[in-house]
Amino acid sequence: MRSFPAAVKTISEEEALPNALPPLRDLVACPQCDTLHNAARLPQGARAHCKRCGIRLITENRTAFAQVVSLALTAFVMMLAAVSFPFLELNVAGHHNSISVLQAITAFNDGIALLLAFAVAGFIVLLPLLRLSAIIYAIGPLARGQAPRRGAKTAFGLAEALQPWSMAEIFIVGVTVALIKVAGIATVTTGPAFWAFSGLVLVTILKDQLICRFSIWQALE
Repeated sequence: MRSFPAAVKTISEEEALPNALPPLRDLVACPQCDTLHNAARLPQGARAHCKRCGIRLITENRTAFAQVVSLALTAFVMMLAAVSFPFLELNVAGHHNSISVLQAITAFNDGIALLLAFAVAGFIVLLPLLRLSAIIYAIGPLARGQAPRRGAKTAFGLAEALQPWSMAEIFIVGVTVALIKVAGIATVTTGPAFWAFSGLVLVTILKDQLICRFSIWQALE
Protein backbone atom coordinates (compact mmCIF):
# COMPACT_ATOMS: atom_id res chain seq x y z
CA MET A 1 0.00 0.00 0.00
CA ARG A 2 1.31 3.44 -0.91
CA SER A 3 2.29 5.64 2.02
CA PHE A 4 1.89 9.41 2.13
CA PRO A 5 3.64 12.15 4.12
CA ALA A 6 2.33 12.30 7.67
CA ALA A 7 1.94 16.10 7.66
CA VAL A 8 -1.58 15.89 9.04
CA LYS A 9 -2.87 13.79 11.88
CA THR A 10 -5.99 11.70 11.35
CA ILE A 11 -8.72 12.10 13.96
CA SER A 12 -9.44 8.76 15.63
CA GLU A 13 -12.91 7.67 16.71
CA GLU A 14 -12.12 8.46 20.36
CA GLU A 15 -10.89 11.93 19.46
CA ALA A 16 -13.99 12.54 17.34
CA LEU A 17 -16.22 12.82 20.43
CA PRO A 18 -17.99 16.22 20.52
CA ASN A 19 -16.26 17.29 23.74
CA ALA A 20 -12.82 16.26 22.44
CA LEU A 21 -12.83 17.96 19.04
CA PRO A 22 -10.24 20.70 18.43
CA PRO A 23 -11.46 24.04 17.03
CA LEU A 24 -13.16 23.63 13.65
CA ARG A 25 -10.69 25.96 11.97
CA ASP A 26 -7.90 23.50 12.87
CA LEU A 27 -9.65 20.58 11.16
CA VAL A 28 -9.32 19.53 7.52
CA ALA A 29 -11.89 17.23 5.94
CA CYS A 30 -10.74 15.20 2.97
CA PRO A 31 -12.92 16.13 -0.05
CA GLN A 32 -12.58 12.57 -1.35
CA CYS A 33 -13.35 10.34 1.66
CA ASP A 34 -14.41 12.86 4.39
CA THR A 35 -11.68 11.75 6.79
CA LEU A 36 -10.99 14.43 9.43
CA HIS A 37 -7.40 15.55 10.02
CA ASN A 38 -5.72 17.97 12.38
CA ALA A 39 -4.06 20.71 10.35
CA ALA A 40 -0.33 21.10 10.96
CA ARG A 41 2.18 23.79 10.10
CA LEU A 42 4.17 22.63 7.07
CA PRO A 43 7.65 23.62 5.94
CA GLN A 44 8.02 25.55 2.69
CA GLY A 45 7.29 23.35 -0.33
CA ALA A 46 5.76 20.49 1.70
CA ARG A 47 2.43 18.83 0.96
CA ALA A 48 -0.02 17.07 3.24
CA HIS A 49 -2.04 14.13 1.94
CA CYS A 50 -5.01 12.27 3.30
CA LYS A 51 -3.83 9.17 5.13
CA ARG A 52 -6.80 7.17 3.90
CA CYS A 53 -7.08 7.95 0.17
CA GLY A 54 -3.94 9.98 -0.54
CA ILE A 55 -5.55 13.07 -2.04
CA ARG A 56 -3.62 16.32 -1.54
CA LEU A 57 -5.05 18.41 1.31
CA ILE A 58 -2.57 21.20 2.04
CA THR A 59 0.35 22.70 0.14
CA GLU A 60 2.73 25.16 1.78
CA ASN A 61 3.91 27.56 -0.92
CA ARG A 62 4.38 31.20 0.02
CA THR A 63 4.38 32.32 -3.63
CA ALA A 64 1.26 30.31 -4.58
CA PHE A 65 -1.14 33.26 -4.20
CA ALA A 66 0.87 35.39 -6.64
CA GLN A 67 1.19 32.47 -9.06
CA VAL A 68 -2.55 31.75 -8.98
CA VAL A 69 -3.44 35.41 -9.58
CA SER A 70 -0.92 35.66 -12.44
CA LEU A 71 -2.31 32.55 -14.10
CA ALA A 72 -5.89 33.75 -13.61
CA LEU A 73 -5.05 37.07 -15.27
CA THR A 74 -3.33 35.20 -18.11
CA ALA A 75 -6.38 32.98 -18.58
CA PHE A 76 -8.67 36.03 -18.55
CA VAL A 77 -6.68 37.71 -21.35
CA MET A 78 -6.58 34.45 -23.32
CA MET A 79 -10.35 34.11 -23.06
CA LEU A 80 -10.84 37.63 -24.42
CA ALA A 81 -8.51 36.79 -27.31
CA ALA A 82 -10.26 33.45 -27.89
CA VAL A 83 -13.65 35.10 -28.42
CA SER A 84 -12.32 37.99 -30.51
CA PHE A 85 -10.05 36.45 -33.15
CA PRO A 86 -10.92 33.93 -35.90
CA PHE A 87 -11.26 30.41 -34.53
CA LEU A 88 -11.34 28.28 -37.68
CA GLU A 89 -10.99 28.75 -41.42
CA LEU A 90 -12.55 26.29 -43.87
CA ASN A 91 -11.85 25.79 -47.56
CA VAL A 92 -14.31 23.56 -49.40
CA ALA A 93 -14.39 23.34 -53.19
CA GLY A 94 -12.88 26.81 -53.56
CA HIS A 95 -15.20 28.39 -50.99
CA HIS A 96 -13.46 30.07 -48.06
CA ASN A 97 -15.07 30.84 -44.73
CA SER A 98 -13.78 31.85 -41.29
CA ILE A 99 -15.64 32.01 -38.01
CA SER A 100 -14.99 33.22 -34.49
CA VAL A 101 -16.46 31.92 -31.25
CA LEU A 102 -18.81 34.90 -31.01
CA GLN A 103 -19.99 34.35 -34.57
CA ALA A 104 -20.60 30.69 -33.80
CA ILE A 105 -22.69 31.64 -30.76
CA THR A 106 -24.75 34.27 -32.58
CA ALA A 107 -25.40 31.84 -35.45
CA PHE A 108 -27.95 30.12 -33.18
CA ASN A 109 -30.38 33.02 -33.11
CA ASP A 110 -33.64 31.54 -34.28
CA GLY A 111 -36.33 29.66 -32.38
CA ILE A 112 -35.33 26.95 -29.94
CA ALA A 113 -31.71 27.19 -31.14
CA LEU A 114 -31.52 30.46 -29.20
CA LEU A 115 -31.40 28.39 -26.00
CA LEU A 116 -28.31 26.65 -27.36
CA ALA A 117 -26.71 30.03 -28.00
CA PHE A 118 -27.28 31.06 -24.38
CA ALA A 119 -25.92 27.71 -23.13
CA VAL A 120 -22.76 27.93 -25.24
CA ALA A 121 -22.16 31.56 -24.28
CA GLY A 122 -22.71 30.79 -20.59
CA PHE A 123 -20.75 27.58 -20.16
CA ILE A 124 -17.90 28.40 -22.57
CA VAL A 125 -17.38 32.15 -22.10
CA LEU A 126 -19.37 33.91 -19.36
CA LEU A 127 -19.03 31.44 -16.47
CA PRO A 128 -15.26 30.91 -16.99
CA LEU A 129 -14.78 34.70 -17.10
CA LEU A 130 -16.90 35.12 -13.97
CA ARG A 131 -14.92 32.42 -12.15
CA LEU A 132 -11.59 33.99 -13.12
CA SER A 133 -12.83 37.42 -12.01
CA ALA A 134 -13.92 36.00 -8.64
CA ILE A 135 -10.53 34.36 -8.10
CA ILE A 136 -8.66 37.55 -8.97
CA TYR A 137 -10.92 39.60 -6.68
CA ALA A 138 -10.58 37.19 -3.75
CA ILE A 139 -6.87 36.33 -3.93
CA GLY A 140 -5.42 39.50 -5.48
CA PRO A 141 -4.86 41.33 -2.16
CA LEU A 142 -3.43 38.15 -0.57
CA ALA A 143 -0.80 37.98 -3.31
CA ARG A 144 0.32 41.50 -2.31
CA GLY A 145 0.30 40.70 1.40
CA GLN A 146 -2.75 42.88 2.06
CA ALA A 147 -5.97 42.21 3.94
CA PRO A 148 -8.77 40.54 1.98
CA ARG A 149 -11.36 42.72 0.26
CA ARG A 150 -14.92 42.87 1.52
CA GLY A 151 -16.83 39.90 0.15
CA ALA A 152 -13.66 37.97 -0.68
CA LYS A 153 -14.95 34.79 0.95
CA THR A 154 -18.19 35.02 -1.02
CA ALA A 155 -16.22 35.57 -4.23
CA PHE A 156 -13.97 32.57 -3.64
CA GLY A 157 -16.97 30.44 -2.69
CA LEU A 158 -18.59 31.48 -5.98
CA ALA A 159 -15.44 30.52 -7.88
CA GLU A 160 -15.48 27.09 -6.26
CA ALA A 161 -19.19 26.60 -7.05
CA LEU A 162 -18.65 27.57 -10.70
CA GLN A 163 -15.75 25.19 -11.30
CA PRO A 164 -17.89 22.23 -12.52
CA TRP A 165 -19.81 24.56 -14.85
CA SER A 166 -16.82 26.22 -16.54
CA MET A 167 -16.48 24.01 -19.60
CA ALA A 168 -13.86 25.64 -21.81
CA GLU A 169 -11.79 22.45 -21.78
CA ILE A 170 -14.85 20.38 -22.80
CA PHE A 171 -15.39 22.77 -25.70
CA ILE A 172 -11.84 22.46 -27.00
CA VAL A 173 -11.98 18.66 -26.78
CA GLY A 174 -15.25 18.63 -28.74
CA VAL A 175 -13.80 20.95 -31.38
CA THR A 176 -10.72 18.74 -31.76
CA VAL A 177 -12.89 15.66 -32.34
CA ALA A 178 -14.98 17.58 -34.89
CA LEU A 179 -11.86 18.76 -36.71
CA ILE A 180 -10.66 15.19 -37.13
CA LYS A 181 -13.94 14.27 -38.82
CA VAL A 182 -14.14 17.41 -40.98
CA ALA A 183 -10.52 17.21 -42.14
CA GLY A 184 -11.43 14.48 -44.62
CA ILE A 185 -13.85 16.67 -46.59
CA ALA A 186 -12.42 20.16 -46.19
CA THR A 187 -9.18 22.03 -45.62
CA VAL A 188 -9.24 23.25 -42.04
CA THR A 189 -6.93 25.97 -40.72
CA THR A 190 -6.89 26.76 -37.03
CA GLY A 191 -6.94 30.45 -36.20
CA PRO A 192 -5.40 32.40 -33.31
CA ALA A 193 -8.48 31.87 -31.16
CA PHE A 194 -8.07 28.09 -31.32
CA TRP A 195 -4.56 28.31 -29.88
CA ALA A 196 -5.70 30.89 -27.33
CA PHE A 197 -8.40 28.46 -26.18
CA SER A 198 -5.87 25.62 -26.02
CA GLY A 199 -3.50 27.78 -23.96
CA LEU A 200 -6.40 28.82 -21.75
CA VAL A 201 -7.16 25.18 -20.93
CA LEU A 202 -3.52 24.46 -20.02
CA VAL A 203 -3.23 27.60 -17.88
CA THR A 204 -6.52 26.78 -16.11
CA ILE A 205 -5.35 23.25 -15.29
CA LEU A 206 -2.05 24.57 -13.90
CA LYS A 207 -3.87 27.25 -11.88
CA ASP A 208 -6.26 24.73 -10.33
CA GLN A 209 -3.31 22.50 -9.40
CA LEU A 210 -1.65 25.38 -7.54
CA ILE A 211 -4.75 26.35 -5.56
CA CYS A 212 -4.63 25.15 -1.96
CA ARG A 213 -8.19 25.72 -0.77
CA PHE A 214 -7.34 25.23 2.90
CA SER A 215 -4.62 27.91 2.77
CA ILE A 216 -6.87 30.32 0.91
CA TRP A 217 -9.77 29.91 3.32
CA GLN A 218 -7.41 30.32 6.27
CA ALA A 219 -5.98 33.51 4.76
CA LEU A 220 -9.46 34.89 3.98
CA GLU A 221 -10.44 34.39 7.64
